[in-house]
Amino acid sequence: MTSEENDLLCRVMGDAPMGQLMRRHWTPVCLIEEVQDPDGPPVRAQVFGEELVVFRDTAGQVGVIGEHCPHRGASLVLGRNEEGGLRCLYHGWKFDVRGNILEMVSEPAGNRMAAGIKHPAYPTKEWGGMVWAYMGPPETMPEFQPPAWAPSPDVKVTIAKAVLPCNWAQVIEGAIDSAHSSSLHSSDMVPAEVNGAQATGSVWLRPSNDKAPRLQLERTAYGFRYAAIRKPIHNADVNDYVRSTVFVAPATALIPPNNLYNVANINVPADDTNTVFYFIAWGHPSQTPDTAAWRKFLGQTLGEDLDKHYRPLRNRDNHFWQDREAMQAGNFTGITGFPNQDIAMWTTMGAIADRSADHLGASDLAVAEFRKQMLKAVRAFQETGAAIGTGADAIPAEVCAFQSMIPKGSDWKSFKVSPVGESQPEPAHTPQAQNV
Repeated sequence: MTSEENDLLCRVMGDAPMGQLMRRHWTPVCLIEEVQDPDGPPVRAQVFGEELVVFRDTAGQVGVIGEHCPHRGASLVLGRNEEGGLRCLYHGWKFDVRGNILEMVSEPAGNRMAAGIKHPAYPTKEWGGMVWAYMGPPETMPEFQPPAWAPSPDVKVTIAKAVLPCNWAQVIEGAIDSAHSSSLHSSDMVPAEVNGAQATGSVWLRPSNDKAPRLQLERTAYGFRYAAIRKPIHNADVNDYVRSTVFVAPATALIPPNNLYNVANINVPADDTNTVFYFIAWGHPSQTPDTAAWRKFLGQTLGEDLDKHYRPLRNRDNHFWQDREAMQAGNFTGITGFPNQDIAMWTTMGAIADRSADHLGASDLAVAEFRKQMLKAVRAFQETGAAIGTGADAIPAEVCAFQSMIPKGSDWKSFKVSPVGESQPEPAHTPQAQNV
């Protein structure tokens, strides 16, 4: 990639084409738990470089509006959330969830200024544990469609959130890169004589110790599917172990599941050099971990691993709390929590990775495809205004990530699968589970 292509791919602020493309999708702004209470504290958010405030009014409606009061620019995050609106502390101007000015207490009675001012506000939707907003032009707003990782209200969704000091593209590239898991996460995704990926309280077991998967890819209108095909530990002469990841443009990955629940992430650009990373477990309520357990497992607990603004306490300055003694004892990275291992890689690439210096190999098929596809998509958007993955090109409901043993010679693209928690095909082989 050239430096110019890298900028086109990565930059999202203002009129940047990639940011404008992303604004044609409904976008997560914060977690519902952050604004759970009517008249509760407002929350600051930043998306595509735009500074926002999120609040729940007296009636329970959620608003996503511009952070800065249109009067003199003071922050509404400090405002009073009361009696159906958010009141600026500076002069008492009050705004509803739609950006209408309800009161101007500093102005004389009868003043008509309010009628001529509309504060920036975005349509919102609460779904899957998140507050979503549509930040594109009103005339292009599509109907909200549930994401693939929260297809219905009865699916349990558990989310860990972290605000990372790096560009969104290097985060999603990490999420869709299946090859790295056999090295970077090898102490947390442990090879074992199992028939498929299995979750325990401390690790995920997988039925292969193959560190160099064969990659195959299928392009789609919404992004692409691809398979990392590995030699299994057991019955390698008749079976392949397949992990199939789905990239949902512009910034979502459906990650191969384990035996209990499905996994996904969505990556929201706060600005050009910061990303809000949401790591998601979802599936049947009886099998999907609760919020505290999920965040503890990942090393993403507020107050322990993250500060109150969801920024990781592990960082480059403290070497991500890397334990060299644990490494000498056999732990591959010495970094606790596999998302923290990823975060160490993503953030040490720099605020915006210099892709012109990369040397990609066969294991980087999905990364290369992401770059080519999103550059093509953003150029098409510049020419036509059509955004990848929208309208008729949205991901079909039946598409999901999967992992399974399949007979050698089978076509993974036509392998019948459904999310964990629904009916699943019988695996090709089911040996007794045993660590190796």
